[in-house]
Amino acid sequence: MSILIKNVDLLAMDGNNEIIRGTNIYITDNKIEHIGALRPDLEVEKVIDGNNKLAMPGLINAHTHLGMSLLRNYADDLPLFEWLTTKIWPIEAKMNEKDIYWGSLLSMVEMVQSGTTTFCDMYIMMDEVGKGAEEIGIRAMLTRGMGEDKNDPTFSKLNEARDLYKEWHGKANGRIRTMVAPHAPYTCSDKFLLKAMELAEELNTGIHIHLSETKKEVEDSYNIHGKSPIEHMNDLGLFDYHTLAAHCVHVSDRDIEIMAEKNVYPVNNPGSNLKLASGFAPVDKMLKRGIKVSLGTDGPSSNNNLNIFEEINLAAIVNKAVNLDAVSVSAINAIEMATVNGAYALDWFDEIGSIEVGKKADLILIDLDKPHLYPRYNLISSIAYSVQGSDVDTVIIDGNVVMEKRIIKTVDVEKIMYMADKQARDLINR
Repeated sequence: MSILIKNVDLLAMDGNNEIIRGTNIYITDNKIEHIGALRPDLEVEKVIDGNNKLAMPGLINAHTHLGMSLLRNYADDLPLFEWLTTKIWPIEAKMNEKDIYWGSLLSMVEMVQSGTTTFCDMYIMMDEVGKGAEEIGIRAMLTRGMGEDKNDPTFSKLNEARDLYKEWHGKANGRIRTMVAPHAPYTCSDKFLLKAMELAEELNTGIHIHLSETKKEVEDSYNIHGKSPIEHMNDLGLFDYHTLAAHCVHVSDRDIEIMAEKNVYPVNNPGSNLKLASGFAPVDKMLKRGIKVSLGTDGPSSNNNLNIFEEINLAAIVNKAVNLDAVSVSAINAIEMATVNGAYALDWFDEIGSIEVGKKADLILIDLDKPHLYPRYNLISSIAYSVQGSDVDTVIIDGNVVMEKRIIKTVDVEKIMYMADKQARDLINR
C-alpha cells in the first residue's frame, strides 16, 4: 500500500522538537518514503487530506495487563496489596483463554482509538493476546508474567515464556516481539530470577519486571536483603540485560544512579500509581540524569483506562506539583516519554518512535478542528495539556490504515464489546 498524507502539520519527534507546517508524508509498503514537498514521481494508491490535522508518531504504552479490561471497575478504592490479594488474584485464577482473548481485544480497540500503536503487555495466556494483536494490526511486545509457584520446583512457567518466543517473536511481519517477564522481586526468588536471566540470554531478548512500586515493597526488601529492590537486582546481575522496569516509584538517589549507569528503562504509570496511592515516581530527577523514562497505563482495572494522552498530561502536570516547580517535566519531555523513549524502552528505536524516512510507518493524525484546541499558539503544549484520546482521527500501523475518521477497519468493534461484556459477566459468576 502506498499512501500520501497531504498538507499536514507534523511533529516528527526526530530530535528537532518543532512543528513543521503543511508538509507531506509518503508511505510505501510499511515505511516512511519521503517527508516534504510533493513528489509527482511517487505514485500513491491512497491520499489522506491532512488539512486541520497534526501527524505525530504513534503512542507507545510500555506497560499493560490487557486482559484485565474484564475487571475494569470491578475492584476500586482499595490499597494495592489488598486489591491484589483479596480481589484481583482470586478472580484471575478463574480466567480462561476466551476471557484473555476478548478482554485483550477490547483493550486494543481502546488503545487504537486513543492513538496507541505499540504496547508491551505482561499477563497470562499470551497466545490469546498475540492472536488479538495479529487481527487488529497493532504492534506488540508480548511478555508472559511469571510469579514463582513454590509447588513447581522445575519453574515450568519459564517454558511458557520460551514457547511464547518460539511462536510469536517476529510474527505478523515483525510487528510482534517478546521479552522474558518475571513478575517482581517480591514474587520471584533469586533462584527463579537467575533462571529468567538465563532464558533471556538464551533467547537474546530483554527482561520486563515490576520494580519499587510501593513503599511496602521497598521496606520489605531492606528487611530481607538489606538493600533496595533496584540495588538487589543490580547485584543479582539482572541489569546486565535490557531491562524494562515498571513503576520505579520509590527510588533513592543511589537507585537512580544505578539505573543511569546500567541503562535501565523505567516505565512511569502515573494514573495507576495515583489511583492505588502508590506514590509518584521522581520522573524529573530521572530525566535530568539521562534516563529514558517511558509511559504506561498499567492494567485497565487499576487505571481504569488505556489512554496514553491522559498519561502524558499526568506525567507533565503532577511532577510540577510534587516538585513545586512549574518547569519540571515539560510538555515535550512528556511527549518524548510516550514516543521515542518508549521505543528505546522496548528496544525498538531503530524502527519506531519517530517519523523519519526509512522508519516504520506508525503514526497518528490528530483532528485539530476542535474547540478545546483553539487557538493554536503552541501545538506541542496542546498535545500535553489539551488533546484528548478521542481527538485521534486516523491511525496507521506498519503502513496499514487501522483506523480512519474514528472507524476501526480491521475488526468488528461492536462484536468485541459484546463478547467482552459477555465474558466478564460469566467470569464474575464462575
